Amino acid sequence: MGMTKQLRIGGVPIGGRSPLALIAGPCVIESRKGCLGLAARLAAFAEAEEVPLIFKASFDKANRSSGTSYRGPGLEAGLEILAEVKARHGLPLLTDIHLPEQAAPAAAVVDVLQIPAFLCRQTDLVVAAAETGKVVNVEKAQFLAPWDMKQVVAKAEQAGNRKLILTERGSSFGYNNLVADLRSLPAMAELGYPVVFDATHSVQRPGGGGDFTAGDGKWAPGLARAAVAMGCHGVFLETHVNPKRALSDRENAIPFARLPGLWRQLRAIHDLVHGRVRP
Repeated sequence: MGMTKQLRIGGVPIGGRSPLALIAGPCVIESRKGCLGLAARLAAFAEAEEVPLIFKASFDKANRSSGTSYRGPGLEAGLEILAEVKARHGLPLLTDIHLPEQAAPAAAVVDVLQIPAFLCRQTDLVVAAAETGKVVNVEKAQFLAPWDMKQVVAKAEQAGNRKLILTERGSSFGYNNLVADLRSLPAMAELGYPVVFDATHSVQRPGGGGDFTAGDGKWAPGLARAAVAMGCHGVFLETHVNPKRALSDRENAIPFARLPGLWRQLRAIHDLVHGRVRP
């Protein structure tokens, strides 16, 4: 892929010729204890293997299949937990926002504001996130072509923000199905910003469980490997100690026990693609 802007998120570089970045964490904050416990595992893994890690967790999952689905602890309580993650482990943080008024309080705690795919055309939301001056990660909507993200980028740039990341997370393909077209990675990179592949959301089957989003998590590792070979700058992986008990995306999350092995494969592929040789 062509050269893109390099950003620095805390101590983690992404884009340009940077090492492969990892965005990982639970889909949603299920509890303070669970979130801090998983963050501790991820932080120890990142330190041991020098992983450029950004911790991801959502305080609210507003885009749920059912009105009865668990959404999270909410803005105030969720940000308190995320602030504790940063205080304990020093990890850069990423979280979703769904409303313009959530941008400023979230930006006071986290390093990256994420615009969910379904909301990436919401001008007020994109502008509010951009105006905070924080890095903004925009997930490409399942109904957009990759080149359509040019208009989303323009909205953020017009609001004065050029610290953007663009994320691929699958395209709608018939009912309850997504397909990841990896051509979208170099296509979006042509806009000049780092591109990330969201492996676990790309294998969702939206609404496929009736009142919940189903998925084919078994395909996520293979798609992640393919995306890294295609040249993406980072990989987004939702992980959980016991995905079967997860309150969101239980069919898609990578079991934490398998994450280190998968990461080593991804890093090796990235190094090969970029001509790096590790001792």
